[in-house]
Amino acid sequence: MSTASPAMDRPPSPEPAAPAAAVPPPAAAPGGKGGGRLRALDGLRLIAALMVAAYHYGGRDGEITKAWGSSPRTQFPTAHEWFAYGPLGVQIFFVISGFVICMSGWGRPLRSFFASRVSRLMPSYWAAIVLVTLVFALPPVAYAAVSPSDAVLNLTMLQQPLGADRVLGVCWTLWAELRFYALFALCVVLPGATRRRVVLFCATWTFAAVLADASGEPFLTLLLMPEYAPFFVGGIGLYLVHRDRRSVLAWGIVAVGWAVGQHYAVARLWHKPNPEYFSYREPLIIIAIVTAGFAAVAAIAAGFLNRVNWRWLTVAGALTYPFYLVHEHLGWVVIGALHRKAGLPSSVTLVLTIAAMLTLARLLNRYVEKRATPALRTALLRSAGDRRDVPQRTP
Repeated sequence: MSTASPAMDRPPSPEPAAPAAAVPPPAAAPGGKGGGRLRALDGLRLIAALMVAAYHYGGRDGEITKAWGSSPRTQFPTAHEWFAYGPLGVQIFFVISGFVICMSGWGRPLRSFFASRVSRLMPSYWAAIVLVTLVFALPPVAYAAVSPSDAVLNLTMLQQPLGADRVLGVCWTLWAELRFYALFALCVVLPGATRRRVVLFCATWTFAAVLADASGEPFLTLLLMPEYAPFFVGGIGLYLVHRDRRSVLAWGIVAVGWAVGQHYAVARLWHKPNPEYFSYREPLIIIAIVTAGFAAVAAIAAGFLNRVNWRWLTVAGALTYPFYLVHEHLGWVVIGALHRKAGLPSSVTLVLTIAAMLTLARLLNRYVEKRATPALRTALLRSAGDRRDVPQRTP
């Protein structure tokens, strides 16, 4: 049995379980033309992560019902209806990803872009794979682990296309991120990022993704991700806005991304009212949340939130990726211990579980990411013969 919740896969029923994701940011998020770090973007990233956590802990049935001892509908009679909108955090994450990956890849050679992405993604990912595997192997923990072979394969981040069981149910979103990175690297970073090339990439990907969806061709759908492409493209358009907020073309890319994206969000998450489903999501609320996500990134891109520059937001942004990796499955364990065994109320258990996962994320950030990320990046750059981006030791 996989540790991945069945609800994380694309189901055939009209009640699709929505994804959860966190977008790992670049090591720094500078402004487009030498500005400071966009700390408001870090804060938005954490808000999206908490939306996802609310969904996983109280917005659906599945393994979380086993953790609570009953359905989250019983644990949160009113709040569960709002927690069910939590999957829309993934759309916000993909918009942010389009923004930061375009920013990270602009003016950077392919080898440096590759080293940056690998060193940012892998250390916490490897640590989370090992940690969840070890915890699920403990006798008191009643969740089955994946096979040893699949656990090893999970370390490559290629388990999704190979059809293996996943150690982390949420890691399928990293597979979407990897495909986006590959497309952007080949079409923009490799030939050299320019405004014209980025605009052409956005237009071509949007049109090709729509054609792939209309054709029903599995390979094209896999490659071009029509369901998620408009969010990545919208984020790229918002980075162009960040560079020149008077650009009508950039705003047009954002508008098309939003229009197509909200269509897919409604199609994915809405269904006709049915009492047999966990919850019912209003189409207008889905559209409103997608719109709010685009609007928040747009406000940051246009400089309207430059005053939101509190230093603690940088820490919040740094916690998002490791929190995303560990919160779902280890959250099941914590919820079971606090609620079923210790008898704490549902609301207290929810708050303490999120706090515990944020604390664990802080430890991963401090003792894994801050040490392994620069070391791995340096090793990759040196092996590629590129010393320009390798940090130099001072005497």
